[in-house]
Amino acid sequence: MSAMQGMSHKERERFDRLFQEVFEVLPPTVHTMLEEAPIILEDHPSPELAAELGIDLENPDDILSGLHTGVPLTERSVSHAEGLETIHLFRMGILDMAGGWETWEDENGQEWGGSDRIREEIRITILHEVGHHFGLDEEDLERLGYG
Repeated sequence: MSAMQGMSHKERERFDRLFQEVFEVLPPTVHTMLEEAPIILEDHPSPELAAELGIDLENPDDILSGLHTGVPLTERSVSHAEGLETIHLFRMGILDMAGGWETWEDENGQEWGGSDRIREEIRITILHEVGHHFGLDEEDLERLGYG
């Protein structure tokens, strides 16, 4: 399935149920943070956004599971408008990072795919993008295990 095709209605409902399960058990502090940068769920980035980020949506190696847009708290000044921050989660990217809907093992015996792995990838992506909201860069997030 090409990234541009998106998900079927049934797959989207399945993913969104898993997202809701993860969201409900996030710590209260994360919920408070998400009031400042709400989450928008999309199947994949728009072609315009992908082009802006240098991502080829037809290339299976170009995976984007989340994106924080706006000015991180650490870079804000009084001149920055508030409320312009969002966290985008891309269902297809998260599903790809998790390994798909079905559970399978790679040649090293590492388990991939399935609902548990998708939930974990959703959680990691949310926390990764919340980290960007607070000004953490990719190296910081990698050190914390959210890279």
